[in-house]
Amino acid sequence: MNEFEWRRQLRELRRPLAPRRDLWTSIEAALDKAGRIDAAPMPLRARPTHRWPRLLGAGLAAALLLGAGTLAWHRLRPAATPAFAQAGAARWRPADPRLAGAAIELDAARMELQLALRQAPHSAALQRLLEHTELQQAQLRQLADRAG
Repeated sequence: MNEFEWRRQLRELRRPLAPRRDLWTSIEAALDKAGRIDAAPMPLRARPTHRWPRLLGAGLAAALLLGAGTLAWHRLRPAATPAFAQAGAARWRPADPRLAGAAIELDAARMELQLALRQAPHSAALQRLLEHTELQQAQLRQLADRAG
């Protein structure tokens, strides 16, 4: 089958198609049948009272887990050293060419973030990104020192 045959079949799908039999008669019959049934009022189910304590317990457990995780994350993450926030840190280049490429990228990212912070000095997200970039630069320096 080629593309022209597919296009012809697609054009045929746009045409309205009449059903083989009249659907309204069967719909009306079903509605009449449903209307004739003497529907007894359905009994109300008892409300499940056992769900609320479980939901409350799960919510409290999730809140405690979130709080503990946040506290642990803040305590365990290493702080960026202020020495790398100096302008002289941008000129550092490791001897290893693989690390030098990463240093160039991190320097460029840090400079762009500093420019963005000049435009929006109260942006907490930009400040976090800058701290994270400086932390990555510190880790790169430590890696270069260990590599010798």
